[in-house]
Amino acid sequence: MRILAALLLALLGALAGPARAIDADHAAWTALLERHVRWNAEGTATAVDYDGFASDRAALKAYLDALSTVPRAAFDAWPEPQRTAFLLNAYNAFTVELVLTGWPEITSIKDLGSLLRSPWKRRFFVLLGEQRHLDDVEHRLLRGAPSFNEPRIHFAVNCASIGCPALRPEAYVAARLEAQLDDQTRRFLRDRTRNRSDAAEATLHVSPIFDWYGEDFERAAGSLEAWLATYAAELADVAEARARIGRGAVGIDWTDYDWRLNGAR
Repeated sequence: MRILAALLLALLGALAGPARAIDADHAAWTALLERHVRWNAEGTATAVDYDGFASDRAALKAYLDALSTVPRAAFDAWPEPQRTAFLLNAYNAFTVELVLTGWPEITSIKDLGSLLRSPWKRRFFVLLGEQRHLDDVEHRLLRGAPSFNEPRIHFAVNCASIGCPALRPEAYVAARLEAQLDDQTRRFLRDRTRNRSDAAEATLHVSPIFDWYGEDFERAAGSLEAWLATYAAELADVAEARARIGRGAVGIDWTDYDWRLNGAR
C-alpha cells in the first residue's frame, strides 16, 4: 500500500508541477515584452524589436516550453479570466516565435505561409496536450469556447502586422484582464490610420477586423453599429460625428489592412 501511495503522490506531483511552471502573472513573458516592445508616440500601436527577441530566444523558448507543459485538466479548472489570459499570451508568444523562424528575411507573416497553407495553419507547437496551430488557439480555444462572448479579444491577439491591434508590452493577467481589454480596445479605435469617421459623408471607416468577425460584435451588442456606438468618443474627433455614431446613424466601410510586419528595424 505504501508503494501504491508513493506512486500516486508522484503522479499527482507530475501533473501539478507543470501547471505551476506558469505563474498567474506570466512574469517571464512580461519581462520579454517590456524589453522588446514599444508604444508609438500616440499610444495606439507598438513596434516589435524582433532582433531583440532573437537575442532573447532562450528566454522565449523557456516561456513557450512552460506554456506547453500545462495540462488540459489544470487549464479547465482555472477561472475563465485566467484561461483567457493564458490563451491570449500563448497566441502572442507563439506568433513571435513563428516570425523568428523567418526573421530577418521576411517582410510579412504571410511570407511564412504558402498557396496551400496559411501561416496560421502551421502546427508548430504543443498546447494543452495537442499539437496546434495559431488558428486553433484563436478560433477553437478562445472563440470556440461555449461561454465566449468577448469580442475585445480581437484587440488583444496580435498577428505580427501593422494593421493588427498592438502587441501589448505586458502579459495579460486574470486580475487585470477587464482593464487591459478595455485599454487595448480604446487604443486601437483611436488609431486614425485604421479607424476614422468621415463627418461629411456620415461614414465610419473601420478596420476589416469588424468585417471578418462581425458576428462576435453582433452577438455582444445586437449589431455592429450598436457595439461601435459605445466607443463613439474613440472613433471620432468631432462632436457631431460622435453623436451620429452614438445614434448608430452611420454607414460603415472598411479601411485597408496593412500586412507588413510590425517590426522595428
